[in-house]
Amino acid sequence: MSKYKTFFIAGLVLFLMSGAIALGAEIKVNGGGAAINTVFRPLASPYEKATGNTLNVLQSTPKNGLIDLIEGKADIATAAVTLENMIKGAEKDGITVDPASLQQTEIAKNRTVVFLHKDNPVKKLSREELKGIFTGKITNWAGLGGNDLPIIVIWGKASPGQNAVFTQEILDGEAVTKDVLDATDYVNIKETVAANAEAIGIDPLGLSDATVSVPNIPEISRPIIAVTKGRPSPDVQKLFDFIKGEGRGYIKQ
Repeated sequence: MSKYKTFFIAGLVLFLMSGAIALGAEIKVNGGGAAINTVFRPLASPYEKATGNTLNVLQSTPKNGLIDLIEGKADIATAAVTLENMIKGAEKDGITVDPASLQQTEIAKNRTVVFLHKDNPVKKLSREELKGIFTGKITNWAGLGGNDLPIIVIWGKASPGQNAVFTQEILDGEAVTKDVLDATDYVNIKETVAANAEAIGIDPLGLSDATVSVPNIPEISRPIIAVTKGRPSPDVQKLFDFIKGEGRGYIKQ
């Protein structure tokens, strides 16, 4: 082999090695929509630019995020519910969970807010007014400073954790009215509200945008946790440090 060919091969190897290093690590995050849309989606791009690492974000449910973590398909399971609830959900699916093998880190707060149609003039709702609306006792916007329109309550079928917290803290455990317009997940709740002038629904603040109005209501918040198998790896810890530092400005809380 000639000297020039040897130099060429050595240079090519170094180039490929440097390229591999430049690609950085891939961190896989899976979990509930509140946590994903409040924390991981908003800061994914800034985090990748700042670190060179890739953030692979999958929205499913807290239970499925934990199952993927246990099965080695995710590096982080995330949720705005307790780890105990995540474990109970996984065990109902026949997955054995050793709580001692898991470590949780609180990374943010999830705020549950109310979405109204963007043209709804109502800017504030009290706890009593919210309870009246969602239990079916208040049925028209006119009495709340809005237009003379019947209220349509949007209720998500695929957001049980959010529904449970709202029912406990705002409805005092009373059942939501049966006269609702069903939606599926967090995104569908927002889309349904945005498409109906009479609508009201609950969703994470992280999903708010110009398509809906967010009135002032009593604060409803829960910790957002990130769960790892054992202590976070150096790359995962680097992500947590970013979330609590520079990334804080990208999180809607």
